[in-house]
Amino acid sequence: IDLSNSYTNESSIYVVRNKRAKLDLDFALLWHCCLGHISKKCIEKLQHEGLIDSTDLRAFEKCVSCMSGKMARKPYTHQVERAKELLGLIRTDVCGPFKIMSRQGASYFVTFTDDFSRHGYVYLLKHKHEVFQTFKVFKNEVENQLGKTIKSLRSNRGGEYMSQQFLDHLKDHGIIAHRTPPYTPQHSGVSEKRNRTLLDMVRSMMSQTTLLKSFWDYALETAARILNMVPTKKVEKTSYKVWHGQAPKLSYLKVWGCEALVKRDTLTKPDKLEPRSIKCIFIGYPKKTMGY
Repeated sequence: IDLSNSYTNESSIYVVRNKRAKLDLDFALLWHCCLGHISKKCIEKLQHEGLIDSTDLRAFEKCVSCMSGKMARKPYTHQVERAKELLGLIRTDVCGPFKIMSRQGASYFVTFTDDFSRHGYVYLLKHKHEVFQTFKVFKNEVENQLGKTIKSLRSNRGGEYMSQQFLDHLKDHGIIAHRTPPYTPQHSGVSEKRNRTLLDMVRSMMSQTTLLKSFWDYALETAARILNMVPTKKVEKTSYKVWHGQAPKLSYLKVWGCEALVKRDTLTKPDKLEPRSIKCIFIGYPKKTMGY
């Protein structure tokens, strides 16, 4: 994002290739920040799998951003049987509304998490009633990519999941609808924990930048991408590898919110004495474009 513009629009956001973004950080702490402030155990697993170089991890044991952005209660320990295959069970949950509307106009987000692989998708929403249409978009994409069909969907009893239109759609496609008991968020542990983890990452990432809080949507999309690329307690491999069949490449990751110098477009023929770069801030990875 171009720092010279006071308001963010399409003309002030640049998609660039691998440009220099420098922070004065210890190597281990740099990886910790690039990976959205994930835990030490997750980084140790990535080292064990050879996805990142071995390094002394003591440098970020007291990450100030993590201390200010993360807090959790004791987990609900009841064991629930996991799905046996991809798309065997999709878990979903809506988070919001946020008091601050995002730069892309969102006040909510919804997650869809595959129970077998723990691979997750996140979608920004303006209103809760968009969940049904968003599920159809998600369903079409994952079923087409994997050549499989969704077997069941687990959610809470929120009105966005209980509409007759949504229930009829699930029935027409042979998808079993699982509803958790009222006022028992612990029964939605996977989706609740994913949303909490995403928000922990977003708060930690944003606490080390000067960006406005309205940029939470870009931080969220970045956190969701990272979360799919790092190990979890329940899955030996990364969810990315289980989902895509190959290990993720982490070398292109950058620290969210860092300063970046972007080469000016030479086609606009700038004055020969003008700087050849623009100071910007890195806000994420484009969904449909190679670059930053």
